[in-house]
Amino acid sequence: MNFKDILGLLPYSEPFIFVDQLIEVSDEGIKGKYTFPPNLPFYRGHFEGNPVTPGAILTECCAQIGVVCLGIYLMGGQFDKKTTIALTSSEMEFLIPLYPGEEVVVESKKVYFRFNKLKCKVYMRNQKGELVCNGTIAGILKTNHGR
Repeated sequence: MNFKDILGLLPYSEPFIFVDQLIEVSDEGIKGKYTFPPNLPFYRGHFEGNPVTPGAILTECCAQIGVVCLGIYLMGGQFDKKTTIALTSSEMEFLIPLYPGEEVVVESKKVYFRFNKLKCKVYMRNQKGELVCNGTIAGILKTNHGR
């Protein structure tokens, strides 16, 4: 499965897709990029006059690249548009603010993948290579074939 195949299977669309490009993928992890456009609606009110990217959105970006894209790759041909994806847990630490227009690189390292539950350590870095946030995210990818 190539990067284009993985991106084509993502169950997201604008304005809620936070993956621009995948850089590398293996059975042990994945790395991808996203640039936060300055015109995203949440910047208008978070925070007024000094916008920063909300932690929930940073977590979602890490989950989309680090868990969902990796899960699609690990499931291979079993993953399709009927697959249900559910976040089961996240524990994130936010270290520095991320501003509108910044590009990030998210790297994910698989902790385990069993019974279609994927748990990963995720790391988000800004353009300067500074660690923006990191943590552990887990999710379930359930096939719904035959429904």
